Amino acid sequence: MRFIPFAALALTALGVGTATAHEMLTKAEQANGYRHGLYGAIAWNFGPINAMAQGKVPFNKDEAIVRAARIAALAEMLPEAFPEGSAVKGKSEAKAAIWEHRAEFDALLKKFIVKANALNDGAKSADAERLKSLVMDTRAVCKECHEKYKED
Repeated sequence: MRFIPFAALALTALGVGTATAHEMLTKAEQANGYRHGLYGAIAWNFGPINAMAQGKVPFNKDEAIVRAARIAALAEMLPEAFPEGSAVKGKSEAKAAIWEHRAEFDALLKKFIVKANALNDGAKSADAERLKSLVMDTRAVCKECHEKYKED
């Protein structure tokens, strides 16, 4: 009989049968974390390209190509980051309007994906002026969506 409690203790110590931190989060909290990660990575990669477009740093074709490719890949992941009911009060910057006006929000996401892919294609040229125009177009979609759907 002493074997059963010892076995249970050993399995618990090994983590068998215990929940991971990810499993303890609600689906809404998981989606919120996923959104924050995606947008953080997009911002991290957009910053240097934006600085190039604004003339704050010299145009660097190789860096622009890498960063634009990342932005385009991350943009494709955004639609799955907004499942129904995934606003987390006090932890989410997503307004309830996202789910109240879902078709309009989804259209803006699609518009961002198109602009991010155009930015990716345009970064492959050595044309700093073209990159500047594409950055401004992409930034305009970001601003439009943030004004409607992001808490400040």
